[in-house]
Amino acid sequence: MPERVMWKELTAEELRAKAAADAMVILPVGSIEQHGPHLPVGVDTILTEAVCRAAAEEAAANVPVVVAPTVWCGMAEHHMAFGGTFTFDIPTYRASLLAFLRSIERHGFSRVLIINGHGGNTAALNAFLPDFARETGLRVFTAGYFDLPRTDIAPLLEDQKGVQHACEVETSLMMVVAPDLVRHERIAEAFSGRDPRNEWRTVPARFRSFKEVTTSGVNGDARRASRAKGEKILESLAGGLADLLKSGRLSA
Repeated sequence: MPERVMWKELTAEELRAKAAADAMVILPVGSIEQHGPHLPVGVDTILTEAVCRAAAEEAAANVPVVVAPTVWCGMAEHHMAFGGTFTFDIPTYRASLLAFLRSIERHGFSRVLIINGHGGNTAALNAFLPDFARETGLRVFTAGYFDLPRTDIAPLLEDQKGVQHACEVETSLMMVVAPDLVRHERIAEAFSGRDPRNEWRTVPARFRSFKEVTTSGVNGDARRASRAKGEKILESLAGGLADLLKSGRLSA
């Protein structure tokens, strides 16, 4: 049986022991937002926690690690037009994360790795790092789980090179992590156009609702998804995070 690594499943005594062992705290951050007609709004939160758990269980034999409860709300204004979405504004998101970090610090931990599973959080998290360094005594790192593959996932995919939204990647992962939540009967509708003018990121930058990008709520093509792909993708993504945890790069 794998070592228990989930904060919510440990006793206070066990968590004190983790802190005394200088365990790395992984803080998963996700989102609750629309994910097309075929996936639940909790995808980013569900997948981020699953990747963090799998990685921590793999790494726990080599390094002390604990996975904090997942922060389920993030920066998702661009999805609000579809419904089903919660979003923070910047001050609230910063204050919420800082409160969680201070709680972690008060329990004797010294290192936190924020693992992000929602692209809309990325800019905010990077911008917050100087504040977190100044306002806590923690060493705080951040990365997206989709940026740390053990091997490039592109060869596993048919139409994409990486993670998009409610797409081949996320749908394949959900088929493994939470298969009962996938609406298979709606996958035929779950794709976006291939017009290059619909690319999500533009230069110069401006805010755009995701509804300007895709009418389905999907960016990519979920029709290419499969459970077999999901198993390989999960192994790669969790393995990349486990490699980072074991590498010693987070001890500095």
